Amino acid sequence: MRFLFENQVLDSERRELACAGKGVAIEPQVFDVLLYLLEQRDRVVGKDELFDKVWDGRIVSESTLTSRINAVRRAINDTGKDQRLLRTVARKGFRFVGEVHLDQPAVASAPSAGHSAAQDAAPPRLALPALDRAAIAVLPFSNLSDETEQEYFSDGISEDIITALSKLRWFYVIARNSSFVYKGKSVHLNQIADDLGVAYVVEGSVRKDGERVRIAAQLNDVATGSHVWAERYDRDLADVFAVQDEITESIVAAIEPQLYAAESFRAQRKAPDSMDAWDLVMRALSHYWRVTRQDNTVAQALLEKAIKIDPQYGQALGVLAVSHTFGTHMGWEEAAKAGPVAERAALAAIHADSEDAWAHFALASVYLHLRRFDDCLAEFELTLRLNPSFASARGYYGVALAYCGRWEEGDRAARHALRLSPRDPFAAVYYGVTSYCQFVGGNYEEAIGLAREALRLRPDFVGAHRVLTAAAAMTEQRELAAASLKALLRVQPNLSLAWLAGEMPFKCESERDHYLSAFRWAGLK
Repeated sequence: MRFLFENQVLDSERRELACAGKGVAIEPQVFDVLLYLLEQRDRVVGKDELFDKVWDGRIVSESTLTSRINAVRRAINDTGKDQRLLRTVARKGFRFVGEVHLDQPAVASAPSAGHSAAQDAAPPRLALPALDRAAIAVLPFSNLSDETEQEYFSDGISEDIITALSKLRWFYVIARNSSFVYKGKSVHLNQIADDLGVAYVVEGSVRKDGERVRIAAQLNDVATGSHVWAERYDRDLADVFAVQDEITESIVAAIEPQLYAAESFRAQRKAPDSMDAWDLVMRALSHYWRVTRQDNTVAQALLEKAIKIDPQYGQALGVLAVSHTFGTHMGWEEAAKAGPVAERAALAAIHADSEDAWAHFALASVYLHLRRFDDCLAEFELTLRLNPSFASARGYYGVALAYCGRWEEGDRAARHALRLSPRDPFAAVYYGVTSYCQFVGGNYEEAIGLAREALRLRPDFVGAHRVLTAAAAMTEQRELAAASLKALLRVQPNLSLAWLAGEMPFKCESERDHYLSAFRWAGLK
């Protein structure tokens, strides 16, 4: 169906908006709001109804709805002052009041005499402007089972992945109705990418055999024709919906860092003066994940350059805040200088997009270093409600819980992060968190083993060196404690008892004293 109003056309099938024949860039969620208001144009649509229809009943803030309504008005050349097309009805909701004509595309028929096939061909697709970030489509997973009734399961996996990827907010995710038109069809990925305007395509299959199910998924970079990532999952089908949720969570958590890595690789092939804010953030992430002082500094410089290009770029602000709090925790930056910068960036990120999980992750990290423990945990919990597959946030939630003395919960959170994303660039950090949790719980041998695994992945990871030193001291392994402390001082030369007491955000004095006593025994001054 095509909706025609003023000099604009919205095509619901192709999910395109055009003004005077030229494509208008519009985010998928903004498109959904506009489409629903057009469909219900004969009445006022309440806010709760929009939340239910567009956000599937998910809890979102009033400011998010306001930003989407403002984006709709910008897309259709309306304003909140004029309300020529989209009117706000006080205390009731919104109504599309412009004059609308419907155009149902005709069914194709054989060409009549005197007309060529070219004359009767469908008009060319609109030339849409380039998006400001990468777009991804999730194709319906193929049902390889003999049972046709298993279609619901394979379709459900695809739909859940679309919903979960949409929560990342860093990528445009093509809506289900657009990607599902390819169900059961043999279409080349290049054609799908061209039709939908995407750089990445997720495809997969589901095979059920008795009470077992095997799900295969892969992420494709259409431009290069390469598989960026592929994985296979075998599960018992005791609870079909629990398995569906688990597989979705695992796939999305694995895909996210691979998308960032692929986009970073694209950005690195561009000339420095041609990179936009998105390219700069992707390059910054590739440095941030290397977990070194130098790379963290490089990441911050790239993020500041992105923010200079776009001061309201929420993703750049969020990662900048996290990089500063991480640098403080690693001993690379002074808390007195980095803390205010991180707090300003985190608050600005939330102001830019209150539904971005990275923004709340950033604020949670800031609150931890400000010793605002209740606020910190609340922000981490909100982060994980916004994006349950956010492995990095789940791992850092674990360390926050450990600093609050809740080491068993912290250990579970960090192990969950590892299960979600075992090949994550921050896997060493998650091992370090589990190691620290075990140290707090008095399980020193377990802490030593986990710290060694973290150091196997990242030999210069400061956090793991700290726990290894402290746990070795508590088990009175003098040679190991001395060697670990020596290695630690190489990667954090400014370390002292005073630094540990003042910079590490312990909630409980007893835990702080426990940690300091281990370092005194190891020989730290």
